Amino acid sequence: MLRSIVHRVHQLSLQISLWSSFPWPSSSIQTLHHIKHIKIFLFAGIMAEQFVPDGPHGHLYDKDWVKLMNWQHSTMYLFYGISGIADILSSAPLPTPAGLDRLALSIALFVEGFLFYFHLHNRPPLDQHIHSLLLVAVFGGAASTLLEVFMKNNTLLELLRSSLAILQGTWFYQIGFVLYPLNGNLWELDNHGNIMFITMCYCWHYAVALLIVGINFSLVWWCGGRQGSEIEIGLRKTNHHDSSSQKALLQESEEE
Repeated sequence: MLRSIVHRVHQLSLQISLWSSFPWPSSSIQTLHHIKHIKIFLFAGIMAEQFVPDGPHGHLYDKDWVKLMNWQHSTMYLFYGISGIADILSSAPLPTPAGLDRLALSIALFVEGFLFYFHLHNRPPLDQHIHSLLLVAVFGGAASTLLEVFMKNNTLLELLRSSLAILQGTWFYQIGFVLYPLNGNLWELDNHGNIMFITMCYCWHYAVALLIVGINFSLVWWCGGRQGSEIEIGLRKTNHHDSSSQKALLQESEEE
């Protein structure tokens, strides 16, 4: 039970760290405060990995390696924390290189995937498979974010990154419910049918992620387009009023 709770805390902490690493508007002071608060969660995630009852408690080697999985999770939090620092530097009035925030996030995602890849040694087939599917979202997010460094303000890349981030978040929960089911009925980790179902379920997760991104994009486009048209109509009315006033003044001057 304790292991299940720790695993779900790890899922939530990784999602918070990923969300906090997204680039935010530079003019939003409130957002910077939110980022600072989220860094506390990252620190709490590292501390949770280290000081749970069966954690390494800061010991890396004691006649043998101590809880390397916990150390790997802590390393993931560390790189997302670095990404958050890059966000703050990019938002501050400092001469930081363009695209630093995206590059740092891409590196954090790559490190996460790199470490997860070596999580899979000597695990049952379903456990290996469900984590390998996670790597598709992680490395895909790393690649798309890296492309954003060189292709700035590319809407399709930003939407792709968003969809893969949602996929990664929902799939973390799916991993938790498969490996640590709440009802206590354990999955057969060697059953090939379960592997086939999980693969199909992964596609469903991405379909939902695309649906969420599509709905959000449509709402933003509709609301933004409506406001833009209202502003344009207002400008037209103002210009028409100005031109009418100018004509009236010209007529008065001619009459005089």
